[in-house]
Amino acid sequence: MTAGVPVVDLARRAARFEPALTEALSRVVRSGTYLMGPELDAFERELAESGGRRHAVGVASGTDALRLSLLALGVGPGDEVVVPAFTAVPTAAAVCATGAVPVFADVDPDTAAIDSDAAAAAVTSRTRAVIPVHLYGRPAPMPDLGVPVVEDAAQALGALDPGSGSAAVACSFYPTKNLGGICDGGAVLTDDDDLAASVRLLRAHGLTEGYVHTRVSTNARLSELAAAALRVELPALAADNERRAVIAAHYRDAAPGLRWHAPDPRHVYHLCVARVPDREAWRARVPFATGVHYPRALTQQPAYEPFSVTACPEAEAWAAECVSLPCFPEMTDEEIGAVCRALQ
Repeated sequence: MTAGVPVVDLARRAARFEPALTEALSRVVRSGTYLMGPELDAFERELAESGGRRHAVGVASGTDALRLSLLALGVGPGDEVVVPAFTAVPTAAAVCATGAVPVFADVDPDTAAIDSDAAAAAVTSRTRAVIPVHLYGRPAPMPDLGVPVVEDAAQALGALDPGSGSAAVACSFYPTKNLGGICDGGAVLTDDDDLAASVRLLRAHGLTEGYVHTRVSTNARLSELAAAALRVELPALAADNERRAVIAAHYRDAAPGLRWHAPDPRHVYHLCVARVPDREAWRARVPFATGVHYPRALTQQPAYEPFSVTACPEAEAWAAECVSLPCFPEMTDEEIGAVCRALQ
């Protein structure tokens, strides 16, 4: 059937923030400062306040936010990091980029979050960190494994408890995210002064004043243009997250028989997901667009199969059945109603 309602429409988001978005970008162009300038400084202050953390450090992507957080914690070659087996590939890719090894743990069948018992069973003498993923925007529990926790909040900005006790929170501003930028981008949120200082060094070749490089690193900076655009959108984040939750609630009411991703009071519904056993047939029947996030568990990805040493059946079951429904703040009430009627 014709997919009349899109899963997401970024053009609508851009239109909603005009003319402020164009004005912000023009301000940067006129300033002549395109990197490491006042827009980034201001965005970092505003993001830290919004997230309830002492520091926010802007970086080039959500993957870099994870990678640099791990490096700042001393994770490197020979180390292991426990990650859920059902997540986007960048979670594991960031671990590999440090030289460490991702160790996959199975997930909960209802929440898709890392299973605490599976995470504990994955710990070895080489374990140096754990990355719980707040998948689809639902807060995940914080595993207590005796190692630092780096939260993968790429899909969950606005959903998290600032008192979680984690060492760092990695955010993504990929365009489709709840706080989506005009290009790639990310940030590290933390209350740890030393970790924040390390990430600031690591994002810019370990450079200090006078062309003195005190850490071996690469370039992972967030541009002034990206920061300026994000500053325009950040004040709307809370209301946008509420709108997403309202949309998801309408769907649940319309189709209580679907196996929905487990709700949570803080869920910000980056994606509204259900599990459907006959997924492809179901997707072909419904008159709206759908997505699959994600069709393979990490244990099923060819590049990451060498790291798979323990069976993760729940992660693979999620990958076989998950379906993402349209859920974005700019959806009209008519579109929401159309999806609800199709679900009934």
